[in-house]
Amino acid sequence: MKIESIKLKNFRAFKNTEMRDIPGMCITVGSNGSGKSTLFSVFGFLKDALTDNVHVALTKMGGSRGFQEVRSRNADGPIEIELQFRESPSSPLVTYFLAISESNGRPIISREILKYRRGSKGQPWQFLNFANGEGTAVTNEPDEVTDRTLLQREKQKLKSPDILAVKGLAQFEKFPATKALGDLIENWHISDFHIQRARPDQEAGFAEHLSKEGENLSLVTEYLYNHHRPTFDRIIAKMKHRVPGIVHIEAKTTEEGRVLLRFQDGAFEDPFLARNVSDGTIKMFAYLVLLCDPKPHPLLCVEEPENQLYPRLLAELAEEFRDYARRGGQVFISTHSPDFLNAAQLDEVFWLVKDKGYTTIHRARDNAQVRAYMEQGDQMGFLWKQGFLEGAHP
Repeated sequence: MKIESIKLKNFRAFKNTEMRDIPGMCITVGSNGSGKSTLFSVFGFLKDALTDNVHVALTKMGGSRGFQEVRSRNADGPIEIELQFRESPSSPLVTYFLAISESNGRPIISREILKYRRGSKGQPWQFLNFANGEGTAVTNEPDEVTDRTLLQREKQKLKSPDILAVKGLAQFEKFPATKALGDLIENWHISDFHIQRARPDQEAGFAEHLSKEGENLSLVTEYLYNHHRPTFDRIIAKMKHRVPGIVHIEAKTTEEGRVLLRFQDGAFEDPFLARNVSDGTIKMFAYLVLLCDPKPHPLLCVEEPENQLYPRLLAELAEEFRDYARRGGQVFISTHSPDFLNAAQLDEVFWLVKDKGYTTIHRARDNAQVRAYMEQGDQMGFLWKQGFLEGAHP
């Protein structure tokens, strides 16, 4: 899946903002408070709303006054989110629109629409159209329908107006278009990696993918070693290159049924437990486990990956993210690091500017001066430090 555009209205600092033609690897930069984290929270919000409901998702973001805190200050009308994406380069353009209002002090979904555009002309075909918990959904397979009149619609009523229709109908195979969107959102990964969560040993178990906070790192290491040995060996080779002294990493199961993560330094006979190695070592290994995943997430969001890492390693890390996007997982990254930004390509960079309480988004390639400098061989991080990304001062 590749998101091509995002429109936000009345969503915190984004009073009325749009990002278009989003690349497979998207890097955002901006001063503190400019809205980088808020942009990422859109994805987390949608995933939480799909997992639970809109009320829960708003409460996670804004506390007990969820809707009022998430809606832009001094704004009227609903919170609106619109995503346009394709499941593959040859797939039709899909638009998902969500509007959230408030009724009797509780949030409701005032409009939810899923529509496909078959070609460059004509109106999109609506496959889902709900308002206040009621609406219709198409039961045909989207790829099998050649004429709008052949769409088979079925009326449905949700048990509560704060439940996404995508959540309710995605459980049923007879709503294939809705199920496809639900599956995609469900598999998004919004990283909130905590080094201290990854250090302790874990109870023996099974995990294919690194969790949001990384507490299952030892279990995923064990899984990769047992089921994807070539991938595991590549990770170890990269670690040897990037962390001096590291020659091997293993997940060891104890007699008590605990899985320990152990790092072998070539200068010593006995390995070190994860709790005794540096923050940077743990974080680099966790990133490699995440980015070398044999089944990339359709969407990966990571904030400030440069933290705890030596600046020299950031160019290689940026290329790891880029390779992840090439393998099919779109990547959104925020950064405060000129060194990381120096590894960015012109098409990949957006910068955020907050003015009079609201945020606007600018694309580096649309700035003639930035584009000219990059074409002459300059680097984005240097341009940022010199103030060429106007309003996004480091």
